Amino acid sequence: MASPQNGSSKNLPNTTPCLSYWQRTTRAFPHLFANQHNPVPSKAKYVVIGSGISGALTAFELLEAGIKAEDVVILEAREAASGASSRNAGHVRPDAFRGFNAYSKVHGPEQALKIIANERRVLEKVDGFVKKHNVTCDFNLTTTFDVCMTPEFAKYEAESLEAYKEAGGDISHIKFYEGPEAQAKTRIPGAIAAYEWPAGSSHPAKLAHFLLKSVIERGAKLFTFCPVTEVKPNGSSLWDVHTPRGIITTEKIIHCTNAHAALLLPQLEAYLRPNRAQAHSLVPTPAFAAENALQNTFSLRYSLHHFYSLIQRKGDGTLILGVSRSNPTLSPETLDGRFSIDDSHFNEEIAQDALRSFHNLFPDYAPDGKPMLHGEGLDHAWTGIIAMTTDSVPFVGAIDSLPGQYICAGFNGHGMARIFTCAPGIAKIVLGQAWSETGLPECFQFSQERLTRLSNGNLPSIW
Repeated sequence: MASPQNGSSKNLPNTTPCLSYWQRTTRAFPHLFANQHNPVPSKAKYVVIGSGISGALTAFELLEAGIKAEDVVILEAREAASGASSRNAGHVRPDAFRGFNAYSKVHGPEQALKIIANERRVLEKVDGFVKKHNVTCDFNLTTTFDVCMTPEFAKYEAESLEAYKEAGGDISHIKFYEGPEAQAKTRIPGAIAAYEWPAGSSHPAKLAHFLLKSVIERGAKLFTFCPVTEVKPNGSSLWDVHTPRGIITTEKIIHCTNAHAALLLPQLEAYLRPNRAQAHSLVPTPAFAAENALQNTFSLRYSLHHFYSLIQRKGDGTLILGVSRSNPTLSPETLDGRFSIDDSHFNEEIAQDALRSFHNLFPDYAPDGKPMLHGEGLDHAWTGIIAMTTDSVPFVGAIDSLPGQYICAGFNGHGMARIFTCAPGIAKIVLGQAWSETGLPECFQFSQERLTRLSNGNLPSIW
């Protein structure tokens, strides 16, 4: 295995990851180490690589479509759902309009409208799924604030909203506040402006675990600590999936490996880059506890690439503070590390910057001169590896050059706002349906033509 410090996506996941807040609170999940010492079967009709929400929901959708559960094997390099699905900041937060101009430059206005409409649909699908199946993942359907902390970013947001509206985008669910009204609504004294729209939060590990438990109880097999090291053709229509515990011969492989997809699909190396993100859990002071708890989620933005995300959990009041991937206040050494796939520890400089910024944004959290009680404040910090694509949208679809192989990966740190349409979409493709049946934006579709287009040069980042 290559060094975990290497920033290439052509590496297996780090073997010594830290635990996130979400993982620390789900150690009793009975399938956490499923089949960790057992040999894999010699044959399986469907092999899903990756046990996060993408892989687990893909397996779930295959079973819902009538595939026999015993024909499905899920392979995971570490413990169950140990990647970005259990390491994010807990947001289920669709983009309402902000990315429209940037998406338009890359994919055109029609696709930009579809991208944003798709994210709104994901929120509805997660809400509906949780209610239908009584999923105990602490899902909280609420609203979110996009808070503009600088006049420059307030101008950027206003221009994005206007362009989205002029292109025919639906803004009926978006509310706008500025000045004192924005400050009162958000509880942030420095807010220049704020936009509010429907969003949610959840316990992502519990959601992934529900999906895995469901498919396992129906007969699918999950093998943890069983990385796929190589895929080789076996005859004209079969593939051999190599693992440390045996080789599985299969008809169909679904790559749900997100930031690590290029390990088995080296043609993606130039177009999919791993990116290390960091989040923090904070125990609230009285100013943010009980009836004072935050009722909304937040994206607190100084610029397009300098921002913080924030949710407060309904169950225990824990605040989850996420940090943007590019922060001009951090040292070059810290920023260079963001391309690492090492999720074994957190960065202290990023944590301290996040805490300072949080206190500046919410001065009521810990007023000057009033010490916090033992146990209040920073509880835990962790990192996770997300996948950035060069055109800022996922790779979903059949890999035509490798018949029988499929991909659902590259979520650009926005998986919770995309997977619940992408995974059902790839399940339909695997079962032979046309792309038009997926309901996904055409720009999400994986193709050699798309890779060729991307090879012509770097494209602007959306997030």
